[in-house]
Amino acid sequence: MTSFDLLPGAPESPVLLHVPHSARAIPDDVRAGIVLDDDGLERELDHITDAHTAELAERAAALAGVRPWRFVNRLSRLVVDPERFPDEREEMAAVGMGAVYTRTTHRARLRPADTDPEPLLARYFRPYARAMTEAVAGRLAATGRAVIIDVHSYPTEPLPYELHGAGPRPPVCLGTDAFHTPPALTGAAREAFAGQGETGLDSPFAGTYVPLEFYGTDARVSALMVEIRRDTYMKEPGGPAGPGLDRLATALARLVDRV
Repeated sequence: MTSFDLLPGAPESPVLLHVPHSARAIPDDVRAGIVLDDDGLERELDHITDAHTAELAERAAALAGVRPWRFVNRLSRLVVDPERFPDEREEMAAVGMGAVYTRTTHRARLRPADTDPEPLLARYFRPYARAMTEAVAGRLAATGRAVIIDVHSYPTEPLPYELHGAGPRPPVCLGTDAFHTPPALTGAAREAFAGQGETGLDSPFAGTYVPLEFYGTDARVSALMVEIRRDTYMKEPGGPAGPGLDRLATALARLVDRV
């Protein structure tokens, strides 16, 4: 099973659409370490998966004037979450959802608390991180800059695992980083998604993904997280996409073209 794919865009494009949480696939040997029964696992996947975001990125790439590159995780974040810090810097470890989850979205047991994360980190997390680092380095070498647009979705109602779920939940939430998200990038996103309803900043989810090799040190790498509230484009939880997906793809393509 392929863990991730780098899908080429135009050679001159600096944009990398990163889709880390769209998949539901779990290898059999990883499934054996998850304590949920099959029905419980399917329910958890409904809640935790950013459904249809890979399709959203694919449609946006096809609509963009200059085709962006795409880096797509093909495994569920229940295998490893490639966007978490793999160490004590990760605040979500407090609810059992570090790089290797031991708790569910409802804070029930997913894996035994004493699960050793190292085998999964070695097999999946670090190869993913290396490949994403190389993808960003490729854009830097080709264009002199890299723009990571992190494509996510989130539920209309907060789930128990959320540490900051009490704040606003706008149709589109933009996650930013003080170093890697310049005002021009945030402004371009606000303009691109203006027709989708309110666009908020860093609530209910904040920050954005940058490979650690560049994080906080290389200003040529800019990044923005786009979190889309699921009721705007799909039936929750885990249901089919609706017509909102096409509107969002057009907006995302507009953002790609603006940056």
